[in-house]
Amino acid sequence: MNKYSKESIVGLFVFVGLLLIVFMSVKLGDVRMLSDSHYHVTASFNDISGIRINAPVEMMGVPIGYVDNISLDLNTQKAVLGISLENKIELTDDAIASIKTSGLIGDKYVKISPGGVGDPIEPGGTIIETESAIDIEDLISKYVFGKV
Repeated sequence: MNKYSKESIVGLFVFVGLLLIVFMSVKLGDVRMLSDSHYHVTASFNDISGIRINAPVEMMGVPIGYVDNISLDLNTQKAVLGISLENKIELTDDAIASIKTSGLIGDKYVKISPGGVGDPIEPGGTIIETESAIDIEDLISKYVFGKV
C-alpha cells in the first residue's frame, strides 16, 4: 500500500511538471492560439530586408500587432506582408506602413503612422501607402565608394 501511494505521488508530480513545461513553452514561445482579438490586413513593399514573421507592428511606439505572413507578388514585383492587428485599432486608408530598425543595427519592425481623414480599412483590406526598409549596407557602400 505504501509503495502504491509513492508511485501515485510521483506520477502526479511528473504530470503537473509536464503541464507546467507545456504552459511555459506556449507563453515564452509567444504562441498565439485562438487569437480572435486580431484582424488581418496586407501591405506591399519594394523591399522588406530583415523583417521576419512575428516581427512587431507598432503605432506611436506601442505594440499593436505582428507580422503573420510574408509572400511575394510576382505580378507587381513587390513583397507582401500579412499583418495581424488588434481589433481595437482602427486604421484609415491614408495610414502609412514603414519598415524601421530598432536602434542602429537592431531588429526590424513595422511602424504604422495613423491617417486621419480617410475611410476605415476593413479586415482583409490593404494599406496602400508604404515605405520600404533603408539598407544600411547599401548606404555605407555608396559612401565608401564615393557615390553619395
